[in-house]
Amino acid sequence: MELINTEFPGLFIIKPKIFEDSRGYFFESFNKSKIAAFKDIEFVQDNQSKSSYGIIRGLHYQLEPYAQSKLIRVLEGTILDVVVDVREKSPTFGKHFSIELSYENKQQFFIPKGFAHGFSVLSETATVLYKTDQYYNPESERGINFNDPDLNIDWKIDLNKAVISPKDKVLPILKESEKNFKF
Repeated sequence: MELINTEFPGLFIIKPKIFEDSRGYFFESFNKSKIAAFKDIEFVQDNQSKSSYGIIRGLHYQLEPYAQSKLIRVLEGTILDVVVDVREKSPTFGKHFSIELSYENKQQFFIPKGFAHGFSVLSETATVLYKTDQYYNPESERGINFNDPDLNIDWKIDLNKAVISPKDKVLPILKESEKNFKF
């Protein structure tokens, strides 16, 4: 496994070492002992979604003390995975980062607590699996509007044809959203 750091503290990409032969492929998708950042993390819940092209999910997060770190991977298709740093006093506060994750590249994306998370589906369908280190808590769920003009996120799809849940359409912009993360 190769760990690729980003300019966002704590946010990184995992590139697996893939072994391929005539039978198919094999790779280690998770090994807690090989990634130092995971030493204090205990994943407690797996979530899986299947979505069609043009769907945008997010940008979601949970407030402390129910904040979640996430480990994202794609089992089928391709997504643009997007995060926004909502940790006050972070050098990257209010900035976003995006990466294409796909079945083909088999990369994973680790998102620490204090980031809003979302994705758009770039393929006909996509199945996304992610681990969390905290259980879902509906009372602490918050979000940021996917179309916040200050963030200016390029979702790599036509926003006029995007499919967004009614709940996500009315999320506040970043500067109006509730946050309680410290860096």
